[in-house]
Amino acid sequence: MKAVTGQLPTGDPDLWSAEVKWDGQRLVAAIGDPARPLRLDTTRGLDAAVRFPELAGLPAALAPHRVVLDGEAVAFDDRGRPSFGQLQHRMHLARPADVARVAATIPVTYVLFDILWLDDHDLTGLTYLERRALLADVVAPGDGWQVPAHHVGGQADLLQAATAQQLEGIVVKRNTSRYLPGKRSTDWVKVKVRPRQELVVGGWQAGEGGRSGQLGSLLVGYYEDDRLRYAGKVGTGFNARELGRLGGLLEGLAVADPPFDPPPPRPVSRSAHWVRPEVVAEITFAEWTAGGTLRHPSYVGTRDDKDPRSVVREQR
Repeated sequence: MKAVTGQLPTGDPDLWSAEVKWDGQRLVAAIGDPARPLRLDTTRGLDAAVRFPELAGLPAALAPHRVVLDGEAVAFDDRGRPSFGQLQHRMHLARPADVARVAATIPVTYVLFDILWLDDHDLTGLTYLERRALLADVVAPGDGWQVPAHHVGGQADLLQAATAQQLEGIVVKRNTSRYLPGKRSTDWVKVKVRPRQELVVGGWQAGEGGRSGQLGSLLVGYYEDDRLRYAGKVGTGFNARELGRLGGLLEGLAVADPPFDPPPPRPVSRSAHWVRPEVVAEITFAEWTAGGTLRHPSYVGTRDDKDPRSVVREQR
């Protein structure tokens, strides 16, 4: 189930609950099948269990239950805040030796916020508060996982705290909402401290000065029906290591023609290098301009757990 992006709901705040928005990788865990004790599905249906060995103890901790859980794999910075930048170092690894090496310095916690199945029972028809109560009963905190509190009412206070802590934002959920697998619902609302969303990379421009000869900015967009709409270029937020990784990644996706429809303005297009729209990047920005592009965008990281075709403009 997915949330819409918006503002705090109006009306009686006690009809809603609020959670921290965890700024991690969404994972649905299927636990307890004797043939496959732990599966961690990304939103694209890929099993990410090999990437997060910290969670190998979940089946034993929850035995004899068979459960399906919803949550996010989160890496924390040195101030204890969720850091998507830190998680980047874990998300793209696949070889167990590489995973073990990086996990030693960048551990991940599975932050759980929903339970969808328990033994022989489908729980998606229960209310949010009923599912939350069951989740707390079934899952005890472990070394690699936790069930943070939810807050009935008081959404404005939690948003204020998230702003003060420089977190991504909060998620507000209607107390009576059912879980709608694979669907986006106004019963769940993402309220962000600073606008942020996934966008699809359709090209890049070379850098100047200190970045001469390497990637300087990404050209990004979002899907509107079957058309990739240009949303602007992103030239900040990179470090040298990430510039090198992105340059290598995009080099293998080069194409002759722009994937955007319509193409970007000529001052952008004449110096652009086009790529197949297969890479999804997380971008923060100040606002959308009247012309439909991003104002003051900054790169956060790439997401291989997102289908590029699912990326749409979240705010107007």
